[in-house]
Amino acid sequence: MFADYKVVPFSGLPNYSPTEMENRSNEFLKLMQGRRTIRDFSSKPVARGIIENAVRSAGLAPSGANRQPWHFVIVSNPVLKRKIREAAEAEEQEFYAGKAGEQWLKDLSSLGTDSNKPFLEIAPYLIVVFQQNYDVDQETGEKIKHYYIQESVGLASGFLITALHNAGLGTLTHTPSPMGFLRDILGRPKHEKPVMIIVAGHPAEDASVPEEAMNKKDLNVITSWFE
Repeated sequence: MFADYKVVPFSGLPNYSPTEMENRSNEFLKLMQGRRTIRDFSSKPVARGIIENAVRSAGLAPSGANRQPWHFVIVSNPVLKRKIREAAEAEEQEFYAGKAGEQWLKDLSSLGTDSNKPFLEIAPYLIVVFQQNYDVDQETGEKIKHYYIQESVGLASGFLITALHNAGLGTLTHTPSPMGFLRDILGRPKHEKPVMIIVAGHPAEDASVPEEAMNKKDLNVITSWFE
């Protein structure tokens, strides 16, 4: 299984006591309970190193055959952010004009969203997540097959959002449909598909979130246990 790798003893986990493990799990749960999707961002600068560390954390996610089928484009350039906003709002106008369908729009109504996306310009960073449907050998030009692409990119995106939240930043996952304009604006190759924009920055001073969105499904609803 590890024929191509040098095998070494695993020592990646601290030797916590059972009590320490439970305490740490409780603290992490409290941290994640404070995570909310926000749409009101401040233009307050964020140190580049924080974003770099978050993306590095995302790059540590597990992936099929360790192919790491992802690419992250970090955008802080105001001109590019303007282009992304204009293209995204064009798609969103069609979405809210009826493309989404009656039920989807009804489900979104309590969140107060519309086709206007100022956060795409206001927030200091947009992180555009691309999935690589395959890779290309830089020397031979041959295709390199990727496995479990969507699952791998989903895991990496979750790592990224968690790392940003842990650093004290607000986030929003924005998924205009279709998203092909992101590949064009950012000059990515045809074998990469944009998956989402993760908006990252400090919340605005008057930022608010819908109270209803805090209602998460109970543990007994989202789990089945066989003991």
